[in-house]
Amino acid sequence: MIGRKLLNRYEITAHLGDGSTATVYKARDLRLSRDVALKILLPHVRDTTRRRFFQEATAAAQLNHPGIMAIYNIEENHEQPFLVVEYVEGRPLSDFIPSPPESVVELGAQIAQALSYAHERGIIHRDIKPANIKVTPERTIKIMDLGLALPREATRVTADGMVIGTPAYLSPEQAQGAVLDFRTDIYSLGVVLYEMATGQLPFDADDISALLLQQVRQPPPPPRLILPSLPVNLESVILKALEKSPARRFQSCRSMAEALQDALKAPLPSDAPTARSRPERLSALQRPSLRLVLADDHTIMRRTLVGFLEDRPEFAVIGEAADGETALRQTLTLLPDVLLLDLNMPGKSGLDVLPVIRQKAPEVKVLVLTGREEERYIVQALRAGAHGYILKSTDENELIDAIKKVVQGHLVLGSGVAERIVSGLLADHEGQPTALSDLERTILLHVAAGQENDVIARQLRLGIPIVIETLASAMNKLGAKDRIGAALEALKRGDIQLEELHQL
Repeated sequence: MIGRKLLNRYEITAHLGDGSTATVYKARDLRLSRDVALKILLPHVRDTTRRRFFQEATAAAQLNHPGIMAIYNIEENHEQPFLVVEYVEGRPLSDFIPSPPESVVELGAQIAQALSYAHERGIIHRDIKPANIKVTPERTIKIMDLGLALPREATRVTADGMVIGTPAYLSPEQAQGAVLDFRTDIYSLGVVLYEMATGQLPFDADDISALLLQQVRQPPPPPRLILPSLPVNLESVILKALEKSPARRFQSCRSMAEALQDALKAPLPSDAPTARSRPERLSALQRPSLRLVLADDHTIMRRTLVGFLEDRPEFAVIGEAADGETALRQTLTLLPDVLLLDLNMPGKSGLDVLPVIRQKAPEVKVLVLTGREEERYIVQALRAGAHGYILKSTDENELIDAIKKVVQGHLVLGSGVAERIVSGLLADHEGQPTALSDLERTILLHVAAGQENDVIARQLRLGIPIVIETLASAMNKLGAKDRIGAALEALKRGDIQLEELHQL
């Protein structure tokens, strides 16, 4: 193609790259005497791909922002259909991984501002990742590929439940094929900033299905565990963008940009508001990583614990309760990361509160902190939905470690508790919690046969989100890290038989 002229106007001068749907060339617009980029659609693409390709033109044509690649023309009826877009000099954002906090804030705020402009005009990008962002020699960003951009009023060109985008940067709702709004871009930008700050992705797996499950279920490791020198406020911005629930993320890219711009400012003075007024007075970026509610009817014990935790920069106590009813109300209102819950309190006990929280606020982690070490309390609390159980006699380091591990999705059993579990006191749990359901067995059998999720969904006449959720449940029960490991464990346990596998 180099040297050819299209429409006797665009003289192709260089090959820039290839994508899954188009080849990109640098060209000279002879009429306007400027360099442009031509995105030439590959032959024999599917109709849905062709429609999505030209949806880019429709979406981008509505946007006029210095941080977004401009589109100049569309030639849909040419023998080789193509788009004429802005030619951008610069380096891909991937060249800036990792970056110092100042660069993360500088470039991240620009990206958020450009996305805010697009969102305010009804455009969702849906594929934010380093490869789709360039940094010009003047250190301004350009969001490039709007090939998956979705105007609100656009007719869908993908089937409901179809996962589309780049797996490492997908939001949980994208991974499940759910209906999307602008907050999906906020999550993807959070992944990008995490990678810029730490040099690592928050979720990574060789198996795509395992990666999607991580996006849906697994909380990201706090960036300061990887890079302890990262400013706490910047970590808070990144983790807020990576909330699994869209309702708990930033509610606009504009507010995320503002939070980033403030993330490196000096900390609050020593006469800052007290913990109880802090949730109302602090912006999201100033909140420490982990938000806690403490429920204990022993005032001295509770206040001592509040003071200890508030002295640590990674925690903020956003609520206190001296009875079960107040603990429940605060938890459902504030939605903390962790509820530290005593069992014996006036009114509703901790055991009364647990099932309600599990039903109405399943994302809140509950760590039982109690003086009761009787076997029946341990069993009842874990069955009721507790994520961990430690005694008040535990030392400070073990408590801090327990809080962090519960947030990361681990079951935490403190000293004096683990021994009871190991000795078999939970062996009589009704229903055998590790027993697989019939659907879990069937899906794992198909995984063992080498089938991918879309094939399994088609054969069993299920939606892909159901297949993914069922696999996640089976992986949790079997303690497996990925779908293949779960299938092998099921074979070893006898949950699925070789004879069944051979019959597929």
